Amino acid sequence: MKKILYLSTLTFLLAACTTKTAPTQIISVTEEPIRSDVSTASPSSAAPASPTIPPSTAAPKPPLEKDAFMQMPVVPNGVSESMREVYQRGIANGNDPSRFSIIGDCQNVSSYFLSTFDKPGDYSLGTEYAYLQPTIDYYHGSFSRVSLAVKGGFNAAAIISPLRADPKSCNAGESPLDCELRTWRPSIVIISLEEWWSHKPAEEYDKYMRKVLDRIIEFGAVPIIATKADNLEGGHAINNAIAQLAYEYEIPLWNFWAAVQPLPDQGLSDDRFHLTFARNFFDDPKRMLNAWPWRNLTALQALDEVHNALSQGK
Repeated sequence: MKKILYLSTLTFLLAACTTKTAPTQIISVTEEPIRSDVSTASPSSAAPASPTIPPSTAAPKPPLEKDAFMQMPVVPNGVSESMREVYQRGIANGNDPSRFSIIGDCQNVSSYFLSTFDKPGDYSLGTEYAYLQPTIDYYHGSFSRVSLAVKGGFNAAAIISPLRADPKSCNAGESPLDCELRTWRPSIVIISLEEWWSHKPAEEYDKYMRKVLDRIIEFGAVPIIATKADNLEGGHAINNAIAQLAYEYEIPLWNFWAAVQPLPDQGLSDDRFHLTFARNFFDDPKRMLNAWPWRNLTALQALDEVHNALSQGK
């Protein structure tokens, strides 16, 4: 039975995340809306469409040195004063301090990313990571929730396009990002977007990610932005762009790339995109030779650090 479950899980992972190279087709304004199979809220005719996003809140800063992200810690160290102000403003406007959202592509589908923490017995912290249990308890329900801004093939352009929103749950003219923010009212948003167009430069990724960050910050939630394990675009261009964004916006960086570097083949399968899989028992050394336990563990650690910093004011 366990072997059948394991094989079924692997099959699902490969089916949910089949992109071995970055997508090559840009979103057309004539594209039909893509329906998803999730429905967590009914569209509200009274809710507004996507608002006009104000000018960027990023502070002008000089560029980081190339590959500076490689020296950055896996888990962020506290939060900036600007993000503490964003958080407090969001709470005052009705955001739920006990909720977080996930924004991302196939690497973030709830079936295997973070949902394990809403299932006692499906994970093991051991003694080393037992300190994370209060954060698991605090955010109960967010881990296994199906985000309206997560889907295989989503990238930084797709999640702000109303054409890609689920029409069963979202309002007309509402993007997946705005739909998720409206329906869940999170105080923290984890952003993990690995996919991009292979023929588009990192500057385009940067442009769309700035729109994503500006919208989340304008909403009053604190973004946690993640680096990616792969380097399909070459030169680590995307991770360099992500680190620069974290630096300019003064937002927490979850450096997942650094977490998998000590693993066999850097935690990547033969296609150099998919992560190696094992269940989330963090006190099992053999399982911890694979990337997926580290992805769930380090994401939880990043959430724990940001949560504690915001709640304790450090």
